Amino acid sequence: MKKMRVLSALAALAMLSGCGSNSGSSSQSQADTQASTVPAEEEVSTEAAPVQETTEAAHEFTYPEYKVDPETPELEGYTVLWSDEFSGDALDDSIWNREKRDPGWTNNELQEYTSSDDNIFVRDGKLVLKAVKSEKNGYDYYTSGKVNSQSKAQFLYGKVTVSAKVPEGQGLWPAIWMMPQEESYYGQWPRCGEIDIMEVLGSDVSTAYGTVHYGAPHAEQQGTVVLEEGSFASDFHEYSVEWEPGEMRWYIDGELYKTVNDWFTAPEGGDEKPYPAPFDQPFFVQLNLAVGGSWPGDPDETTNFDNAEFEIDYVRVYQKPEYDTNVSKPEKAFREPLEDGNYIYNGDFSEDESLEDDVNWKFLLFEGGVGAAEIRDNSIVITTEEEGTVDYSVQLVQPELPMIKGKSYRVTFDAWADEERDIIVCISAPTAGWIRYLKDTTLTVTPETQTFTYEFDMTEKSDNNGRLEFNLGHKGSTATVYITNVRVEEIS
Repeated sequence: MKKMRVLSALAALAMLSGCGSNSGSSSQSQADTQASTVPAEEEVSTEAAPVQETTEAAHEFTYPEYKVDPETPELEGYTVLWSDEFSGDALDDSIWNREKRDPGWTNNELQEYTSSDDNIFVRDGKLVLKAVKSEKNGYDYYTSGKVNSQSKAQFLYGKVTVSAKVPEGQGLWPAIWMMPQEESYYGQWPRCGEIDIMEVLGSDVSTAYGTVHYGAPHAEQQGTVVLEEGSFASDFHEYSVEWEPGEMRWYIDGELYKTVNDWFTAPEGGDEKPYPAPFDQPFFVQLNLAVGGSWPGDPDETTNFDNAEFEIDYVRVYQKPEYDTNVSKPEKAFREPLEDGNYIYNGDFSEDESLEDDVNWKFLLFEGGVGAAEIRDNSIVITTEEEGTVDYSVQLVQPELPMIKGKSYRVTFDAWADEERDIIVCISAPTAGWIRYLKDTTLTVTPETQTFTYEFDMTEKSDNNGRLEFNLGHKGSTATVYITNVRVEEIS
């Protein structure tokens, strides 16, 4: 496979295309979230099949008769549950629904999802979801394609494998994801749960995201893969998720890049449902190509709609002969402070550590940001060549900070720059809906060293994964910034 770099959920989360869900990469603001998956426009019939095993938390769901494409290969340890190799000349409507949606239905997206063959068709053994730009009432108008297997191929637990090639272009947003057959069983999004197998932004086709959403309050965990050679638009890649009662694992081209085993669901302000809810109910697969939206932004003059095609080579769903549903949620571990009470490790930059792994400090670039960071003379030196298009385009973070409800905290650090410029500091919640424990705070650094101090009360649910962020992107300056003596400590 092509060389790739794997980032964990503690790197940066991308915003999710699913059912109106949003995760925000670092300081990205949250858009309105509303999820509603309803039956597609065509009437579907479901022939009851033997009920698959569920946990005590789930009632007896029904399942359809599955259809297996004869071209689908076997997979060791699994049986083929259902599949589509798209070897015919039209979409198989015994598996797929063409979902229709008006513009703006979710995530401020621009496209109308239609049932038209202009937007959804099979060509040369591939399903193609095509975005089309036209004009309506004197304004740009976009249509695109979305298909789902709701009420036709829902299932409980298994391995979903999809081979696909994404389109490149500003504002294009392909996704492969899963939602529950009965969304209301645990409640509307995010309580119902959502599994995102793949998302790629057309403006950055070297980066792919896999995410799980749950709550409430909304929480998510995400893995990110960055290709060091090639792109997800230049070749077909295989995206898969292994969904089991107590664990989910995400892969690209057979390489594991994210594992999750600690989720929950609860009514707002209520007690959590028994684990592994909400992921102990049948889900279905859906594929779509969105245009615009809160995360990718709108198309621009560089977007070539002649090539705005999301191609899917196959969808394969495998299932093990049996699954152990007697699972327990792992205990949540909280980081201990250093002897001096500091929850920041290597806050004085006395150790020359890697800035690419998930241990202590991590330097990140997104959305057009170009720069570098190095530890030198007991400080971290952040140089910027291109500031990017968002504040987190150039970013330094340290995750895994324990944030305990009812406690108060103080953040302090020294900072200076080659010339006066602004940066943003915050403590975010990458696995709790990207809320802020310390709000996004803009500060001005100068060539003179200054000490900055901020205090806040932790009023949210306790979180073992608070994340200190320094965001240097999109501030009108590329001046080099220096930071040292970073502390996060509990105060009485």
